[in-house]
Amino acid sequence: MRVAIAGAGAVGRSIASELIEAGHTVMLIERQARQFVPETVEQADWVLGDACEVSTLEESGIQLCDVVIAATGDDKVNLVVSLLAKTEFAVRRVVARVNNPANEWLFNESWGVDVSVSTPRMLAAMVEEAVSVGDLVRLMTFRQSQANLVELTLPAETPLAGKPVRDLALPKNAALVTILRGDRVIVPQPDDPVEPGDELLFVSPTDVEPDLRKALGY
Repeated sequence: MRVAIAGAGAVGRSIASELIEAGHTVMLIERQARQFVPETVEQADWVLGDACEVSTLEESGIQLCDVVIAATGDDKVNLVVSLLAKTEFAVRRVVARVNNPANEWLFNESWGVDVSVSTPRMLAAMVEEAVSVGDLVRLMTFRQSQANLVELTLPAETPLAGKPVRDLALPKNAALVTILRGDRVIVPQPDDPVEPGDELLFVSPTDVEPDLRKALGY
């Protein structure tokens, strides 16, 4: 993929390095000269300019990108970049960083955002996931479908122990996508049994989560 990242601060550079290591082509757009340091991510293409300006985006060739990531430390900038990328240049996938959780409600399709990433919320979810056993933990939301990735760790005394996946009687719109068992990642098959300590990952709409809890006995 060709990926454009608006914002070459610590976050933007880290994302760029990860994507380049995975084999993708990356362009970093930065408007502050002090953060325009191409030698920090030499394999990336660097553009000095304001990503909120249509002319900068056009000259950088953003219309050729598969993904745009708005990764600056300013939510207003990230929203403008997202909107321009989606509406002016028809970028297929737009990901935006949310710096202030109070602004999360803005980061949706109305502003051109396909996926929003809130670091505070993600950290809170990871902490909750690490200490919660026997309850659903929402890890992330897929904005376009309004579905969530939720996790439940089965306690030692779970009544589901040994029960095959086919017998879990899950709600119609909830899907078990992965079972994490120790260091194993299991793609669940109908005859696979669940065991105490398993981390079950589901994709489910918010309004189905109470039924999902009930189906799992919690």
